[in-house]
Amino acid sequence: MVASVAARIRKVPGFPTLDVERGFLAPGVRLLAGVDEVGRGALAGPVSVGIVVVDLQDHGLLADVRDSKLLKPDDRERLEPLVREWALASAVGHASSAEIDTLGIIGALRLAGTRAWFEILAGGVRPDVVLLDGSHNWLSVPSQGSLFDAEPAVPACEAPVHTRVKADMSCLSVAAASVLAKVARDRIMVELHSEYPGFAWNENKGYATASHRDALRLAGPTPYHRTSWNLI
Repeated sequence: MVASVAARIRKVPGFPTLDVERGFLAPGVRLLAGVDEVGRGALAGPVSVGIVVVDLQDHGLLADVRDSKLLKPDDRERLEPLVREWALASAVGHASSAEIDTLGIIGALRLAGTRAWFEILAGGVRPDVVLLDGSHNWLSVPSQGSLFDAEPAVPACEAPVHTRVKADMSCLSVAAASVLAKVARDRIMVELHSEYPGFAWNENKGYATASHRDALRLAGPTPYHRTSWNLI
């Protein structure tokens, strides 16, 4: 971790900080996990969930990191190893297109997040609290009476989960998690492109571009497409 170096970096307007995260610091709450997902709206490929753990008492800022959607691909690739070095712990979990079709997107997000969560735990780090991008807590098991009770059971993290809309814009831990998830998923889609080059996944990363939909009309879906979705 490069907290000693990062601590000397000043806040830059328009870039996320750890101000929100430090608001969770309390007795018994020191390690925070920032969580974000990528690939939720794609037609093909996995959904991926990144987790970055920070020490609320001993973590400085990391320059240039922001929501992955605002970064150029080369910048994301450059920042990915820096994020991993800066984080106390980090992981990315994936759920396949077949798992999305079986579990639904919320259940698949939870599965991907759970895989990343258990990787964090396996490394000997146990976060005290979770900060999740968005308005819906898809990471925890639904409570009784939830609209999502019909989902197949998927394990989930046991730490308290707090949601925040656009956390990837204001919270450095979440923005960092988005970078890791985006880089990991993009690499998967580039690899899958070699199997099905006609869909240009090396460029569209499985999202619903016009050319991607045209290829679907011509060739039909691949095993990596989410066949439960309206693909065309």
